[in-house]
Amino acid sequence: MTRTDLLQLLADGEFHSGQKLADDLGVSRTAVWKQLRKLKDSGLLIESGKARGYRLPGGLELLNEQRIRAALQGSAKSLLRKLVLTEVTDSTNAEIFRQLQAGEAASGLVCAAEQQTAGRGRLGRNWVSPFAGNIYLSLAWQFAGGAAALEGLSLAVGVAASTALAGLGFKGISLKWPNDLLYDDAKLGGILIEMTGDTAGSCQAVMGIGINVKMPERAAQAIEQNWTDLERIGCAAPCSRNILLAALLNHLLPLLNEFEEQGFASWRERWMALDAYLDQPVVVSSGDQRMSGAARGIDDSGALLLDTGSGVLAVRGGEVSLRRAP
Repeated sequence: MTRTDLLQLLADGEFHSGQKLADDLGVSRTAVWKQLRKLKDSGLLIESGKARGYRLPGGLELLNEQRIRAALQGSAKSLLRKLVLTEVTDSTNAEIFRQLQAGEAASGLVCAAEQQTAGRGRLGRNWVSPFAGNIYLSLAWQFAGGAAALEGLSLAVGVAASTALAGLGFKGISLKWPNDLLYDDAKLGGILIEMTGDTAGSCQAVMGIGINVKMPERAAQAIEQNWTDLERIGCAAPCSRNILLAALLNHLLPLLNEFEEQGFASWRERWMALDAYLDQPVVVSSGDQRMSGAARGIDDSGALLLDTGSGVLAVRGGEVSLRRAP
């Protein structure tokens, strides 16, 4: 019996007796109880009741390759070369790199997971990744022009992700330079891009995207900043993680296919229209250095334009943090 076997029985949100679960799975009630404890430890809310059994309030939707592929549209269908769905991994970016090291071709390689045990954001921050609650997605692509070809890519990925969400009815999402998705100034998602190969020639870029869909309160206690999720934002239709993942791929795969030829300049105005901090007083930190000024958008390479009062500086990404001025 795997965790997924048990979850598939509980996914309907109804009560199931421990004995019925054991009979359906061909295991002992003790084995079921131990697996239920593991599910609780992973952050899932398991409700139990005397003479009623166990249930997942509200049910649960697991990632399903058939459903994801059925919702792909246009060029995304042909651009998706391999889809790896895993129950638990350290991080989807790390899984992609293992696939590449094993000889998989980069372009069109995609990985999504139900849970990450060592999910990462920028600046080495931990990315809280409870089981089957959110989107943990990574895509790989081959670029011929090295690091220079990736300028502004994380910003374009942010635009594509916010566009996908808007198409599903989630309005009002904004972007924070260089890699955050926000709603009402609370963090909804983030982007982490890593590269392997020749920095001046052929290289593989891995785009990691995390989006909060239904963050359990227990797991959220580990988040050290203002956050939100799609359930709190709400829209007319219930949010299916499979439909959401397909919508992201519908926008991200064509972006990656065209990005090296077109560059970031064609995405700049779209990013500026979603800029959460445009013309706002901000503080930029890099190590022990801090700069204050007004955010004036970005240039054609994706650098932040910081108006210090004595001139406008172009601030590049990397180990840089942006915050509103106190």
